[in-house]
Amino acid sequence: MTALRLCYQTVEFGKIDIHLCTLRNNQEFYDPTGIAEKLGISSASWPIFGIVWPSSLVLANYMLDYQIEGKRILEIGCGIALSSLLLNEKNADITATDYHPEVEQFLNRNTQLNNGKSITFERVDWANDTSKLGLFDVIIGSDLLYEDEHVELLAYFIKNHASEKCDVIIVDPGRGRKNKLSVKLAEFGFTSSHIKPIHTDYLTLPFKGYILLFSRDSAAT
Repeated sequence: MTALRLCYQTVEFGKIDIHLCTLRNNQEFYDPTGIAEKLGISSASWPIFGIVWPSSLVLANYMLDYQIEGKRILEIGCGIALSSLLLNEKNADITATDYHPEVEQFLNRNTQLNNGKSITFERVDWANDTSKLGLFDVIIGSDLLYEDEHVELLAYFIKNHASEKCDVIIVDPGRGRKNKLSVKLAEFGFTSSHIKPIHTDYLTLPFKGYILLFSRDSAAT
């Protein structure tokens, strides 16, 4: 991390401040031992995890007033993990996951910046899921559908870690795959709706995407 140019910022959610150490911009790159390269992460995609993107702000603001009591929550593809850090501040039972090898280090650093309790993290591969994460009542994520192949991989990962009664919240910036994900999750017993976020004055530009809401009340047949 020492070879990277970093940025410190505070994101406000009402009376809650979340302090973040992020990459200074999306041009940063540091993979001296080739760990990311071996995982198939190119130099161009390497910095994506370390930036606060509009979709992650939309997700975190949506989760601010979400009812978390008694629910086990999983964040998929957490990146800089803004929502996980916010939920941790609200004493939620939150587990964060990502594929990038640097995410855990930044998550630990940011958890300490916020004087929060340790957040459970596991590096996972949707295509080869050997994790021991277990099942969750709520699964969240933002900007996850970069390629068509991600639709099926994400849907099966959700299926494998969703409790019989489960809500899934995915913020998509408008990559054109939301309907495909809805169709696939319907096979696993989820109903869906797509809503436009409101009151997004915390963003510098209008948000063109949607909040994808999925719900399942019983085991899929």
